Amino acid sequence: MALHVKKGDTVEIITGDSKGATGRVLHVYPDKNAVVVQGQNLAKKHVRPSRRNPQGGRVNVEQPIHVSNVLPVNPKSSRGSRVRYKTGADGSKKRVACDGTEIGTVRRAK
Repeated sequence: MALHVKKGDTVEIITGDSKGATGRVLHVYPDKNAVVVQGQNLAKKHVRPSRRNPQGGRVNVEQPIHVSNVLPVNPKSSRGSRVRYKTGADGSKKRVACDGTEIGTVRRAK
């Protein structure tokens, strides 16, 4: 399944506890159809003391969200928007919001 979001996109969460929140995509897991959004869907992780974390304790960790629960933010309206794809005359493929605003370009495999 082709994903409509990629790493670095700003997305809006449309369902769940974080509904309406926006954040940047940190990781994309295409095999799981999931994305990790910065500062959203947090869980506590218990960590042992280490050099990196000498105190140990509980740390907040972002958990994956299913890709169907996020929408890329339209730069024109600052809201989540569904995505369409347009192919240019030179063969470049672009992501376009439903109102016609360009969201970003998609890299083509060579």
